[in-house]
Amino acid sequence: MTEVKQEEMIAHPPMDQLQGFEYCIDSNPNWGEAIALGFEHYILSLGTTVMIPTLLVPLMGGSDGDKVRVVQTLLFVSGINTLIQTLFGTRLPTVLGGSYAFVIPAISIIHDSSLSRISDDRERFLQTMRAIQGASIVSSCIQIILGHSQLWGICSRFFSPLGMVPVVSLVGFGLFDRGFPVVGRCVEIGIPTLILFVASSQYLKHIYVRRLPILERFSLLLTITIVWVYAHLLTVSGAYKHHPERTQLNCRTDRANLISSAPWIKVPYPLQWGAPTFDAGHSFGMMTAVLVSMIESTGAYKAGARLASATPPPAYVLSRGIGWQGVGILLDGLFGTLTGSTVSVENVGLLGLTRVGSRRVIQISAGFMIFFSIMGKFGALFASVPFTIFAAVYCVLFGIVAAVGLSLLQFTNMNSMRNLFITGVSIFLGLSVPQYFFRYASSAQHAPAHTKVEWFNDYINTIFSSPPTVSLIVAVFLDNTLDFQGTAAADRGMGWWDRFRKFKGDSRNEEFYTLPFNLNHFFPPS
Repeated sequence: MTEVKQEEMIAHPPMDQLQGFEYCIDSNPNWGEAIALGFEHYILSLGTTVMIPTLLVPLMGGSDGDKVRVVQTLLFVSGINTLIQTLFGTRLPTVLGGSYAFVIPAISIIHDSSLSRISDDRERFLQTMRAIQGASIVSSCIQIILGHSQLWGICSRFFSPLGMVPVVSLVGFGLFDRGFPVVGRCVEIGIPTLILFVASSQYLKHIYVRRLPILERFSLLLTITIVWVYAHLLTVSGAYKHHPERTQLNCRTDRANLISSAPWIKVPYPLQWGAPTFDAGHSFGMMTAVLVSMIESTGAYKAGARLASATPPPAYVLSRGIGWQGVGILLDGLFGTLTGSTVSVENVGLLGLTRVGSRRVIQISAGFMIFFSIMGKFGALFASVPFTIFAAVYCVLFGIVAAVGLSLLQFTNMNSMRNLFITGVSIFLGLSVPQYFFRYASSAQHAPAHTKVEWFNDYINTIFSSPPTVSLIVAVFLDNTLDFQGTAAADRGMGWWDRFRKFKGDSRNEEFYTLPFNLNHFFPPS
């Protein structure tokens, strides 16, 4: 057997920052490019923004006008929360949008007997909305306390690179059901979107216009525009005229009923649906969604830091971001968005695809969210893009985030059977347990936890339906109890992250995470 010479071996040493980014967290492209990139992030955020109200509002008895108003409100509050997070929270370039974690407790409230027996649809919608608002307001206090008291930062000290691998990975992998399964509902739109997106962003990314890699930066805008026009031509030509209703909903560009129902100008405001109502059972159930969104956001913040070419966020910064995210959920409850706030995973993936991790770009996208939520007709036009197109794009962007999670393995010893066991079991259970809950609910028409205590059902069903949450429970428990002393501390990568546990542990932290307007003098890092 021929011996490999030492000089022929290629070494790839662990690196705490990703390389190859033209713009990182605190460097900015020119204003024209930044505005275009911000608009791209805004367009991408519309997928989840439209889907959650589309799912929940009809169940509440709401009309198309109510759905449009909730979409506008969610977009408006998402813009505010994104600005707050980039200015005073983690300061990472992450978009805050609606969270699917809140869907289970929201549906539980919708099916509450005291609300479902209201005969008048309009009254039932308003009463249900107020009940969800009240539950969101109360539950937000949990996240505000955990964040601003630094308790979540203390908990994060138990998170090693090995423990974070499955959590960050499943932030992306765990969303596989919103990828190709949705693409398959309208393959004539979904497949061309996927092929065009990959081709323009990867194979044609070296095409430059005035020294700007135009396709690498704006492949998402190009892809969505081309396929959207193509889908509209199929719609107006009558291609789906005799197809089943399910196909028409997923393929046609005129079934969202957003443009016709949207007002020209409408400014969302707090308590616009009336005074919130408060119920202990509803609030307890919603608290689980807050905990799940907090765990999912923690993984997304870790991924966002790497894709912004920043250092891992210190415990203080992570806790500060979680605290302000709790304030965001409070705003969700006050305005009435039907959901809570979490980090938008698809927008985190777009940071890596464009190789632009600039904070300014995300702040511009927040400005677009606020502007188009007020200008109803224009916002509804962009929000009418078929969700199948977004699902095809998600296949790429969710995969990038998942790969970022796997990249944390470079800090660990993967020749250790202990580490292989923890990684494999936590990833497998993180995917398998939520899949069991999903299939059970689909076949039995109710989730596995189906007792007479609704808030307990919400606790169990929400926690174990979230892949990142299941993987965090399994990975962190095993990592901190299974042979964790001696050489295992180095094997799990604790040495690499030790200096990032404290704000002043690394000089780069001050560059990336210091508060603006000299606020650090009034709120010094603890």
